[in-house]
Amino acid sequence: MMLSLIDPSVRNRADLLRQEFQLNQPFRHVVMDSFLEPGFCDRLLADFPAFDERKAVNELGEVGRKAVVPDLDRIGPSYAQFDRLMRAREFLAFVGQISGIANLVYDPAYVGGGTHENLDGQELDAHVDFNYHPTKPLHRRLNLIVFLNPEWLECWGGCLELSEDPWLPAQPEHVRTVVPIANRAVLFETTEKSWHGFKRIRLPDEKRRLSRRSIAVYFYSADRPPEEAAPSHGTVYVPRPLPQLQAGYTLGQEDVDEIQVLMARRDAQIRYLYRRELEFSKVLSGMIRSPSFRVGRFFTWPLRKLREMKRR
Repeated sequence: MMLSLIDPSVRNRADLLRQEFQLNQPFRHVVMDSFLEPGFCDRLLADFPAFDERKAVNELGEVGRKAVVPDLDRIGPSYAQFDRLMRAREFLAFVGQISGIANLVYDPAYVGGGTHENLDGQELDAHVDFNYHPTKPLHRRLNLIVFLNPEWLECWGGCLELSEDPWLPAQPEHVRTVVPIANRAVLFETTEKSWHGFKRIRLPDEKRRLSRRSIAVYFYSADRPPEEAAPSHGTVYVPRPLPQLQAGYTLGQEDVDEIQVLMARRDAQIRYLYRRELEFSKVLSGMIRSPSFRVGRFFTWPLRKLREMKRR
């Protein structure tokens, strides 16, 4: 029975977890401590893959300080076992019981998921995730994150933040903060309002050997409530705002470094959006010039003419 890999303290209280999931703010989620059977979690900790720069290329094609390994079943026996747990029907039913979402679908490719490792200095701007699977007609419904950090303090940054709205002033009532300590799991819905990210990791000198480690798994369904549906989109980021400065304030080196990082990130995002706009324009131009589009224009001409006359 694959569910034996889930700790009994979690496995035996699915109904209570469902209540928490439905009631928690700023959007539906639940935090589960001691999520995995302790010995199994220890094996995952021991077998976590080493940081590989080839796995650290971001959406902009740049090598960053976050490495992602989606091929869980190839990492080692413990991760192959974790993969079998994620695809097991009884586990999908268990997650469905907590979330209230039936007929969940596992993604064997772990698109965007897998092991995530973030080094000191890395951060993740508030964002909502892509809402459809890129190759299948499936709605993305849930994120499951299992943290694998034996030691972590909130003051080190890197804590998962679930936000009501990234444009609102940073107030505790607008954000749920989750310290990424080992064997803590977070299950949260994926909607157009499920903003999440984490502040920059700032490890003390004596802890620089550490990194923020986790496993991310995404679940899908064939449909979703109409009121939650939205046009297909990629991940949408909201860059962290520039620091508030007052006239007469003298910038220190740390201030300059911070502003340069944030400005470089905005420049990179603008370049990315520009390239995406060009690609979209090329696709749209090709559609307009296609014979089928011209044929469609020809046959709909009377209707368009009638509408024009009515406007007059």
